[in-house]
Amino acid sequence: HENTHRVLALLQDWLSGERFSDSRLVLITRGAVAVGAGKDVPGLASSPVWGLVRSAQSESPERLVLIDVDGEDASWGALPAALASDEPQLAVREGVVCVPRLARVGSGVLTAPEGVSEWRLDAGAGGTFEDLSLVPSPQARQPLEPGQVRVGVRVGGLNFRDVLIALGMYPGEATVGSEGAGVVLELGPDAGDLAVGDRVMGLLGGGLGPVSVTDHRLIIRVPDGWSFAQAASVPIAFLTAYYGLVDLAGLRQGERVLVHAAAGGVGMAAVQLARHLGAEMFATASPGKWEVLRSLELDEAHIASSRTLEFKERFLEQTGGHGVEVVLDALAGEFVDASLDLLPEGGRFLEMGKTDIRDPAEVAEGHPGVAYQAFDLMEAGPERIKEMLGELLVLFKAGVLEPLPVTAWDVRRAPEAFRFMSQARHTGKIGLSLPSTIDPEGTVLVTGGTGTLGALLARH
Repeated sequence: HENTHRVLALLQDWLSGERFSDSRLVLITRGAVAVGAGKDVPGLASSPVWGLVRSAQSESPERLVLIDVDGEDASWGALPAALASDEPQLAVREGVVCVPRLARVGSGVLTAPEGVSEWRLDAGAGGTFEDLSLVPSPQARQPLEPGQVRVGVRVGGLNFRDVLIALGMYPGEATVGSEGAGVVLELGPDAGDLAVGDRVMGLLGGGLGPVSVTDHRLIIRVPDGWSFAQAASVPIAFLTAYYGLVDLAGLRQGERVLVHAAAGGVGMAAVQLARHLGAEMFATASPGKWEVLRSLELDEAHIASSRTLEFKERFLEQTGGHGVEVVLDALAGEFVDASLDLLPEGGRFLEMGKTDIRDPAEVAEGHPGVAYQAFDLMEAGPERIKEMLGELLVLFKAGVLEPLPVTAWDVRRAPEAFRFMSQARHTGKIGLSLPSTIDPEGTVLVTGGTGTLGALLARH
């Protein structure tokens, strides 16, 4: 706020007199705007300046220039050329000058089937992100069975499982999308204490689309004050971490636990839960994401790279050769072997990944005292999932746990989001927002309805 007010005073002074009437005021920010989908905005505190100056530019278009830089030497060197362009708004990234322009929508944007309101995201059969499409989902309107709930989905959570499905690498048959948040549209018989209109989050069935049918035991009401994006970030990440660490590993206070890919959704959830359980945490992530781990109160001695095998020796040295008691893994190949070596005195190895499942008997033979278990959240069953959702909600309300950071894409730009996740460029969760449709049986409030735009919209 202080920064924005300071710029407002500067603009008012600059524009009020004749002294600078023939000059341009150039305001330079750093990382205040994104130049593409999924790009970070590290200078978020300066982002309001862009909105403020854009408003002022509409009144004095020739006198104000906005430039956002990334801080690279090449970008500073490109400033003279950027200023010579006479563009009112620019961003300079790695020496390349970018300007905002309208462009035709590319082929990577998906379109819903014409005349169909119930559709879902489908992986296709080609094994590439370009094969993603929106297809009819007639089961979304089928009569509800006892215990079922129909949910109008607002935001769905994207998981690495969905990436594997899209690439044709997931074992067995599966549909894209298995969690989200939205509003209860309809209740079947014996659907618990939910009511139509409740904001809910949880595990969804039938794939990701505007309407989903699910078991009432797999969803729970969204806490007050949460956005749909925050709510969609919780179910699979925190349920998987909770089921793995509490139910399967039985993690106890004082034990040491290694969490791989700790800057991802399940990883960040697991770090929060392990702290709550009183464990000593060790974590890996790519070096570019270590700041995220530091924000989770992990020090340098408990952080290592997930891109190399040096975490093995680093953590063995840190623990005096004792290693850890629990490993929560999602890696593959030699990284699994190195992680197993971090259980020299035995322990529990929980495998969440799907691409490198080991035989428990062979693991026990090669690593005495190690109990290896590959698991899937749905193995817990609806009743236990319901209990875990309730237990997690208590921890959230107590402030012990916090929702994950979310980067959101419109579902129609799903190929971008899938590609972004496949490159492991995200932290926390990726969400896919769904267009909410107007219920023809419901009501709509149009504020400013007597104005030209309001009247046109109401008539439409």
